[in-house]
Amino acid sequence: MDRAAAGPLACGRRMRMIISLDMFHFSSWRPRGPDRCRPCLKLATIVVTATLASGCSTGATPLTSEAPLIAVGAENEYANVIQQVGGPYVHVVAIMSNPNTDPHTFEASPTVAREVGNALLVVQNGLGYDTFMNRIEAAAPSSRRKVIDVRQLLGLPKTTANPHLWYKPGVMPAVAAAIARDLAILEPAHASAFDRNEHRFVVSLEPWDRAILTFRAHYAGVPMATTEPVADYLLQALGAKNLTPWSLQADIMNGIDPSPEDVATERNLLAEHRVKVLVYNQQVTDRLTQSFIQLAESHGVPVVGVYETMPTPGYDYQSWMMAEVQALQRAVESGISTMRL
Repeated sequence: MDRAAAGPLACGRRMRMIISLDMFHFSSWRPRGPDRCRPCLKLATIVVTATLASGCSTGATPLTSEAPLIAVGAENEYANVIQQVGGPYVHVVAIMSNPNTDPHTFEASPTVAREVGNALLVVQNGLGYDTFMNRIEAAAPSSRRKVIDVRQLLGLPKTTANPHLWYKPGVMPAVAAAIARDLAILEPAHASAFDRNEHRFVVSLEPWDRAILTFRAHYAGVPMATTEPVADYLLQALGAKNLTPWSLQADIMNGIDPSPEDVATERNLLAEHRVKVLVYNQQVTDRLTQSFIQLAESHGVPVVGVYETMPTPGYDYQSWMMAEVQALQRAVESGISTMRL
């Protein structure tokens, strides 16, 4: 975590992060295309709690004697923002943090159900990306629980085709404001702290906003190709022109074999060097997407990997988004590939 962006978690005190990773259990494989598989993940939770200590003793007294409020982010990028806004007053659980997790095949374990059932604040993406959360919440209802569905928060229609909302500038400031609002209702004694942290978070996004504007000023209209629409919202903000047919992106995202016509179009974009960059989903590849990557490399088209969940350790939401823009800029300016962050 970037201490500069961590709000009260920095404060000149030593931060001790306790991370508990439950055991992964894999069951049946679900094919995605002719040879594409993802594990059906029975359990993947990372429980993150933060305590502040003035010294180095393992028994140091926390900043507050109150039990922290339990909050859940269905995806770890949302959990990260909850932690930045909530600070020491929240105990945050990130349900999906593992790069192999497929929300469409995720099966919640009793541990996950218990964490969500105990949560008083939940942030989830919506748009079919994490529908398992709705089932857990319905099975363990609470009149106090605040649920922030990002699709609903933004007023987007249920038919919105691209669910990767966190790549869209402006989304996380709205999410942070909603988190601060709901935390203030749940913990009114700390409302001013939540408000300060939310403001600090929004300010910390300004370098990313400036980087987007700079890229757009120099490279608006730059042609790119993609394998999936993971970072499409960011590419739009950068002013890039995505030449890959939407039907191919959607098919690959949904595990459907793209049409031969779409595959041929994508191959021609790369072989004829009609694009400056190939952007691909670094977390999930198959034989088809690997063939696109190899074709790009053989024709001198730089390749940039993007992520569906925040890469950890070493990143918070702000530094992750900045790193993605910097990788794209290196590809356009210097022809440098960034396969992994």
